Amino acid sequence: MMTQPVSFDEDLSRLEAIVQKLESGHLTLEEALREFEIGVNLSKALQQQLSEAQRRVEVLKQGLGGEYEVDPLEGEVS
Repeated sequence: MMTQPVSFDEDLSRLEAIVQKLESGHLTLEEALREFEIGVNLSKALQQQLSEAQRRVEVLKQGLGGEYEVDPLEGEVS
């Protein structure tokens, strides 16, 4: 049985929950390390999804006007 990929928002919610657990201070060292490792992997996956989305936007913009111009995303310093 194939599982459907988890959405960006679901992964982001999972990462936020992990951060809250880590900040609570109620985890054993082993639990904290396990949660931290999961959080790092989620963070990498989210960054990859954001990079892919940015690439797709740039490709779409290129196709719309014929001339290619990259505008910085909101919050991005150019």
